[in-house]
Amino acid sequence: MKNRYSILVALLIATINWAQIPEKMSYQAILRSADDIPLDNQSIGMRLSILNDSPTGTAVYSETHTLMTNKNGLISLEIGTGTIVNGVFATIDWSLGTYFIQTETDLTGGTNYTITGTSQLLSVPYALHAKTVEEPIYTIGLNRDLGGYVFYVTPNGKHGLVAALRDQSDSITWYRANNVCSNSENHDSNGQQFTDWRLPTINELYMMFLKRSEIGAFDSFWYWSSTESTAEKALGFYFGGSGGSGDPNKAISYRVRCIRSF
Repeated sequence: MKNRYSILVALLIATINWAQIPEKMSYQAILRSADDIPLDNQSIGMRLSILNDSPTGTAVYSETHTLMTNKNGLISLEIGTGTIVNGVFATIDWSLGTYFIQTETDLTGGTNYTITGTSQLLSVPYALHAKTVEEPIYTIGLNRDLGGYVFYVTPNGKHGLVAALRDQSDSITWYRANNVCSNSENHDSNGQQFTDWRLPTINELYMMFLKRSEIGAFDSFWYWSSTESTAEKALGFYFGGSGGSGDPNKAISYRVRCIRSF
């Protein structure tokens, strides 16, 4: 059942750097095959969107890019300098809730975007709005006040990702997976106080795999991510052995382990 797919385009390595006055931000990602071979000197088409409030929220800004990977599979671009689809990047009000970045990719360099991923922007340009309260500093490890195990924190220790301490389903289709996450009854007593649990992206799921022993209660089965590969398929990750990615039909039943951002 371990169906490895041919192109792994999840943001396994991605960085976002804010300028002092964020009228643009730099973005980098490495594209590799399932055999961990960089996709070198390949034309890539991308559409990047800034979404407000949720991974499926309104796109307040979108732009497109056509670029080439280098010999290491690296792509580099500046969000705010592409071909604008809608919105004005410099006028985004970053104080209005939570923002997410959505990437859509065409591996042939065109605009037939078949690979999609969405991740929360865990850092915001604080130069645009003053912080009025002192924020606590968090570290990786068990934190019941945050609902589970903190498996990632930003360099300043103020934001990060929390994994639930047990699976929310041991057999469910991709179409129902997010509903399982949002239902607080499916979480233990530590997680039931939160309503923002969601399905992890393939990148976040890979990060969880690397911390699977510390997080605990994982079985050697496939787990769903929120990342789609086509209209009929989504990406999953195998938590047995050395792990591995696949893109099965969304109607197949996999396990689910939910996460939340803070």
